Amino acid sequence: MLPTSSPQIQRNGSLSERDAARHTAGAKRYKYLRRLLHFRQMDFEFAIWQMLYLFTSPQKVYRNFHYRKQTKDQWARDDPAFLVLLSIWLCVSTVGFGLVLDMGFVETLKLLLWVVFIDCIGVGLLISTLMWFVTNKYLMKPSRDYDVEWGYAFDVHLNAFYPLLVILHFLQLFFINYVVVTSSDWFLGYFVGNTFWLIAIGYYIYITFLGYNALPFLKNTVVLLYPFALLGLLYVLSISLGWNFTKGLCWFYKHRVQ
Repeated sequence: MLPTSSPQIQRNGSLSERDAARHTAGAKRYKYLRRLLHFRQMDFEFAIWQMLYLFTSPQKVYRNFHYRKQTKDQWARDDPAFLVLLSIWLCVSTVGFGLVLDMGFVETLKLLLWVVFIDCIGVGLLISTLMWFVTNKYLMKPSRDYDVEWGYAFDVHLNAFYPLLVILHFLQLFFINYVVVTSSDWFLGYFVGNTFWLIAIGYYIYITFLGYNALPFLKNTVVLLYPFALLGLLYVLSISLGWNFTKGLCWFYKHRVQ
């Protein structure tokens, strides 16, 4: 059951000292990390629900973020269950990639460490910080009563990253041998591989847009959809020139673990 308590507001409209301390960034981070060590306190059922709806109806996921803001006075997740499940998905899919590419145990372990700490965490921190800066600097409405929480920016990245991970690191595995080995230089081979990339990155852009569009104090969030034009152009260009992004990814994975 979701909590229904709300922070106490003083007569002048500000939070009480107790609630203000509880809602500082440090307090939220400490609470989040503390729950990371207590699996029984995590709501994995709700996290699975979010993962399913990120594919079918991502708007419903962000409606829950609105509810959390109303009840807990924060936009970012306070339950690390989604992050834990995403990490499991990342590990399983990366091991699957290692098996499909005929990597040994040590090579697969190196690939796993690279994907977790560089592709997911490193790139995630970079993108989240960039989006946090851009939205607060250029997309904020004149009223400065609110700002975009860095934790929320990171949650938006995780939401957008999950469908991309499933499409490129799981569903694509069933076509790797055909796309890369058998027909890598044929039209159908790079058409199938590049279409996976088109759908995966398209999901990332759209879910990122929904995440910031859900914040009522941001303006002109439609600009976050502009990369779709570049994505479409790059897709058409890759098909015309015979580029195979999946083949390039497999080559990159193999060479960076050697």
